[in-house]
Amino acid sequence: MKKVHKSDSEWREALTDEQYRVTRQAGTERPYTGDYQVEPVQGVYHCVCCNAPLFENEHKFESHCGWPSFDRPLADAALEEHVDESHGMRRIEVTCRRCDAHLGHVFPDGPRDTTGLRYCINSVAMTFHQGE
Repeated sequence: MKKVHKSDSEWREALTDEQYRVTRQAGTERPYTGDYQVEPVQGVYHCVCCNAPLFENEHKFESHCGWPSFDRPLADAALEEHVDESHGMRRIEVTCRRCDAHLGHVFPDGPRDTTGLRYCINSVAMTFHQGE
């Protein structure tokens, strides 16, 4: 996967203010405000910045945390994980491997009958492609 590099001004031009704040400045959208809380059709979620495929809808679950949650990425190569010690917490940040966009965080409190992981992802960081 070829790395995507853009200047700050190019990202600002390509993204909405909220998309930029979340993906390029490691922000978080308010809980229960995103577009993908419940998506009943099959498809794939892509990075809003570079269109890299990230998550399949079939691995999405309702975690009642306020953000879309998945138990696994589409492929391990789609994401990178980094220690995030901001806000007085220690968490694992998830970014897009292709463009370094901040997507959210992964927690070890997901469904025990699958991976046990909960990828808690900002809706504004993704686009949904139905039927993929």
